[in-house]
Amino acid sequence: MNSPVPTRASAHDVRKSRLERVRQVVDDHVRPELRAEGGDVEIVGIDEDDIVQIRLLGACQGCVSSVHTTTMLVERAVKAEVPEVRFLEAIP
Repeated sequence: MNSPVPTRASAHDVRKSRLERVRQVVDDHVRPELRAEGGDVEIVGIDEDDIVQIRLLGACQGCVSSVHTTTMLVERAVKAEVPEVRFLEAIP
């Protein structure tokens, strides 16, 4: 009887799984705090270099100081739970 051959997950599948983990961290740990202040964040995607693109929304959008502060807040929470992420990049 033949043993099943283990399959390696494709790079796309790995990124997709990682992105779902990032979204869960944001939903659980970041979004409630941002919404309490009138803001929000959209997880746009993750690239092949494990850089996560985010878009700040609401009160967080467009304020230069909040872009840096909020991105750092999101990045700290995400990297604590998903250490494979290199960093976050805020995009317009």
